[in-house]
Order: sequence, then C-alpha cells, then structure tokens
Amino acid sequence: MTDVNIASVSLASPLNEIADELGRSFAEYGFAVVRDHGIAQDLIDRAEASSKQFFDLPDDVKRAYHKPGIGGARGYTPFGTEKAKDADVFDLKEFWHVGRSLPENHALSEYMGPNMWPAEIDAFEPTFSELYAAFDAAGLRVLEAIALHLGLEQAFFAPTVEDGNSVMRLLHYPPLGPDAPEGAIRAAAHGDINAITLLLGAEEAGLELLTKAGEWHAVDVPEGALVINVGDMLERLTNGTLRSTTHRVVNPRGAGAHRSRYSMPFFLHFRPDYVIEPLESCIEEGADNVPEAISSHDFLMQRLREINLA
Repeated sequence: MTDVNIASVSLASPLNEIADELGRSFAEYGFAVVRDHGIAQDLIDRAEASSKQFFDLPDDVKRAYHKPGIGGARGYTPFGTEKAKDADVFDLKEFWHVGRSLPENHALSEYMGPNMWPAEIDAFEPTFSELYAAFDAAGLRVLEAIALHLGLEQAFFAPTVEDGNSVMRLLHYPPLGPDAPEGAIRAAAHGDINAITLLLGAEEAGLELLTKAGEWHAVDVPEGALVINVGDMLERLTNGTLRSTTHRVVNPRGAGAHRSRYSMPFFLHFRPDYVIEPLESCIEEGADNVPEAISSHDFLMQRLREINLA
C-alpha cells in the first residue's frame, strides 16, 4: 500500500504559511483536511439536528418538496435518483439542496431559482441560511490559499465566485436494506463538478479517495474538521495542476450498516457566466491538449446530464 500524506492544516494560520502545503496535497491527492475553519460548532450541531428532523419526515411529506426539471438544484431529491457518471445502479442516498438566494431582478437570477424551505421545521431556513454563508466564507479563504500557491493575487478567485451557483447538500444515507440493488453503494466512484467541495460530517468511516497508484485510501478526519477536495472546474482551470480525484462512500460493515449516516457537503461553484479557460501559468509551452474555454454554467449542465439530474 502506497503511503498517503494528505495535508491537515489550520485555516486560522497565515495563508502564506499553509498555501503550498495545501497546494501539494491538492496536486497529489486532490484532497486536504482543514481545521479551525471558522464554522461554529453550535451552528453545525443545529444544522445536523434540523437535517435529521427533515429526513425523519414521512416519505410523502419529503416528496412534496421534490421539483422535477430543475436538475435537483433546490429542495428534495428522493432516494434512488442520483447515479454516478457511467454507473449502472443508483446511489443509496437521499438529499436536500440549498442554493444561493439572489434578490429579484439580479443579473444571474435566471441561473438560480428560489430556495424551498420545509414548513414542518421552523429552524430549517434560518439555520441553513446561516450555514450557507459560513461555508461561503470558509471556501473563499481556501481559494485565497490556492491562489497564493498558484502564484496569483490572493484575491484572484473572489470575482470568479461572487454570486456563484454554489449548492449546499444535506445528505442522508439510510441504513442498508436487503432490497439494495446488487453492487450499489452509498456513493459510487465519482469526481465533483464544481471548483472545490467543503465537507462536514466525514468523521464516520466510509469516504475513500483513489490515488494515482490506483489504490483506494480511506480519508481520516478529526472531529469537526472540513474535508476539502478539488472539483472538475478547478482542475480544468489549472489544466490538471490541481487534481479532481475520484472518490466514493463505501457501505459500512457490522453495526454501522444498520444506522443512518449524515453529512453536509458544500459545492462551491464559479459564477455561471465565468468562462473556465486554463491559466497560462499552468500550460506548458507547446502543449496541444489544452481544454477549450467553456462557461461554468454550460459545464455544469453537461455534467448534470451525465449523473441523471438533468
């Protein structure tokens, strides 16, 4: 088994002290662990409680918040809907999406519809609106460190993600039942579409990444830390300098198979109108396999079709 040395850094440290450690980890593994990320534990606890309250609701109540035709961008997506790209069976999960709330007549409102909020849970909207903003702030600080590592101005990414189409996902993996399809796992091997993903709730075993050597490696996470991984959009922007690594959530064994698993990933996206064009500093002279420029929105829609959400 190849040694894997995923960075684990404090986001409260000066960014110039952690930028290259993060960059090394993202280049080699596509993953890093971040502590001291600024998301208050009280907020995390409240969010976990509200998430569990929602997923405990009867199936018909939850399905009332499922809106076909929007790519799963808002509200509820039922169990058995999402499939990883090229997978034969669906993932064993259900989830809820919270997106960015834009004012009426905003220039980007055509790309981002209004959020839905379950009327059955009073704390849901204020709690997850607060958590969304906290994720947004933590994600921007990670991007600032990435910019420094790439030799860019620290604020390079700020305009690329301002009012971006970022989505917070509340995930529920139910206890494994006897009727699960042959070969189905909680989240089949996949890469993320967005710029970076910030994941809360990965302390329980199950998250694994695929190394360059082709070996699956468990991602170990301290209590309360964030797992950060590079998405396809950032890999494209850096022409593969930073890796969008294939990862999965495997089914637990023993007692873990009989209890639910919950987590909350935040998929940080560029603005829909941002054109993803590889950075000149990441292109070797004479290279002829450079990805074409594409808008963030067009890239997103292309990938959503591949995973059965559009």
